[in-house]
Amino acid sequence: MWMSPGQNQSWVSEFILLGFSSDPTTNRILFSAFLLLYLSSVLGNGLIITLVCLDMHLHTPMYFFLCILSLLDMSCVTTTMPQMLMHLLSRSQTISFAGCWLQMYIFDAVGLTECILFVVMAFDRYVAICYPLRYTVILSWGLCTQLSAGTWACGFFFSLIHTFFTMRLPYCGPNRVNHYFCEGPSVQNLSCLDTHVIEMVDLGISVFMVVAPLLLIVASYIRIAQAILKFKSMQARCKAFSTCASHLTMITFFYAPATYLYMRPNASYSSE
Repeated sequence: MWMSPGQNQSWVSEFILLGFSSDPTTNRILFSAFLLLYLSSVLGNGLIITLVCLDMHLHTPMYFFLCILSLLDMSCVTTTMPQMLMHLLSRSQTISFAGCWLQMYIFDAVGLTECILFVVMAFDRYVAICYPLRYTVILSWGLCTQLSAGTWACGFFFSLIHTFFTMRLPYCGPNRVNHYFCEGPSVQNLSCLDTHVIEMVDLGISVFMVVAPLLLIVASYIRIAQAILKFKSMQARCKAFSTCASHLTMITFFYAPATYLYMRPNASYSSE
């Protein structure tokens, strides 16, 4: 659907999300699988938040940041999956221009916030292992709150920049997005103007919000490894490494696909 402000100019008022398949049987199978995944994610992360809030022994900086991570994960899947599930069972797969703008903004904001949060969590592990006796003094609740607020502010601010430049592009032709949600590169490919400028903006945001945090995380763990190797007890070393294992696993599963998908120019990007 297009709206025309004049005879020689038009713009898209809605997008069509192509999703995974046009086959009804396949879509029903996908609906069941993704509904189970969605409920598992929401219930699992909700359980983490509930347990941390109820158990006084878990009221520490590490679990405070873990609660925030769980909240971000719930926000991420809730931004995209309910609509995807609805489209899997519905004939209509449209989303309004404003709805696409909002979905892209929230999804990017949550993702960028997670990038910064992983740095904060690495700093938490660094302080806990390198300065165990001063852990609660250095990471006071006031500092934890400020770090948390800072991660959200950075994520939502840079997402606003990305979304603003993407959605102000003129979309005057095809409106079929080859994806199951309004993802930035997939939507940008539909623009009827050159996207070189927005690609440069995205690259700058990616370097600042993905590459720089990853380098800080690596630097933190180098210092952590140096501190652990100084421990005389092998049991103490294993315990220290085990406290970092889950964090390193999350970083790997988050940054590996994010780097592969979004640290490339749109010309080499494939929605498939």
